[in-house]
Amino acid sequence: MNLRKRQRGVSAEVHTSAMNDIMFFLLLFFLIAATLTNPNVIKLLLPKSSSGKPISKKTLNVTISKELQYTVDNKPIALADLPAALTNYKNISPDLTIILHVDKTVAIQDIVEVMDISNKLNIKLVLATIPK
Repeated sequence: MNLRKRQRGVSAEVHTSAMNDIMFFLLLFFLIAATLTNPNVIKLLLPKSSSGKPISKKTLNVTISKELQYTVDNKPIALADLPAALTNYKNISPDLTIILHVDKTVAIQDIVEVMDISNKLNIKLVLATIPK
């Protein structure tokens, strides 16, 4: 016994055209957001201290010009005298770090010579660059 009347012409469709637009914009948003994040960044919350001492790391600027003129803290020096000068700076500051400024036309061999000197003296060395 069926007491309900059947309605003709009524369809049970779901219109998804608006949902396609929303999904496209969500996909676009997440693609743009994913390219803006840097996955190599580690976020740290460092502890606070009122009795801590600041760590003073001594840096030393060593420059090689395109004419192969060496300078240590803006003082000209010969390559042969460089190990003695770096030893003196290391005796003053054991945690010495050399920042090596090199002209882009200097040969790699000249850079490696300074790197070898710093490695023999157990001094950290970083190569200074400029952003593109």
